[in-house]
Amino acid sequence: MSAELALDAYRRQANRQSQALAGYSASTLIRAELTASSQRGEFRLERHYTAPRSLAFKPVRYEGDGFVKTNVIARILQSEVDHVQKDDPALTALAPENYKFSHKGTTQLDGRTAHVYQIKPRKKRSGLFKGQIYLDAQTGRLLRVEGRVVKSPSIFINKIDFVQDYAEVDGFNLPAHIHSEAKAALVGRTVVDIENRDYQTTLAPQATARAGAD
Repeated sequence: MSAELALDAYRRQANRQSQALAGYSASTLIRAELTASSQRGEFRLERHYTAPRSLAFKPVRYEGDGFVKTNVIARILQSEVDHVQKDDPALTALAPENYKFSHKGTTQLDGRTAHVYQIKPRKKRSGLFKGQIYLDAQTGRLLRVEGRVVKSPSIFINKIDFVQDYAEVDGFNLPAHIHSEAKAALVGRTVVDIENRDYQTTLAPQATARAGAD
């Protein structure tokens, strides 16, 4: 499909997901490293989300430096929880109200032809970024988002760059892998990788009823 149709298809899918996804659980693995001190940590957790504003983590096992756990990973987890509980999803959605989209051509991504769009936020607001998104050229499904956060969540952190890949799970588009690099005032460069797998999704009642009717 054309670049415009792919973008329209993505928006329809995102709207459907917001209405049909009641929640999910997943296994999460977080690896973090402070490159200046070579301190590392690896945290395995269970992730539980219930729409629209509930996110909780259950620790499974941690290995590594305690400083990394407390000052890097714990803050990342709290930031995710705060985002779900407090932020308005409409203000950070990949939508024309928040971003300007510019088609830059196509590329191959994991064996798929993908439309590439340069996006620029209309405002310098927390949760927005400047970068690129990749949509499957056949379905419009979101494959990857990458760029730089335009407003740091803390005065002690700057230049947060990230790449986030998505997986299709039960017809929903959910984060599979996130790689981020940031510079922090006290600890220097921080590299974080987050993997989510073994998703179990729950449909909203109205979506379950429609599925039964079909």
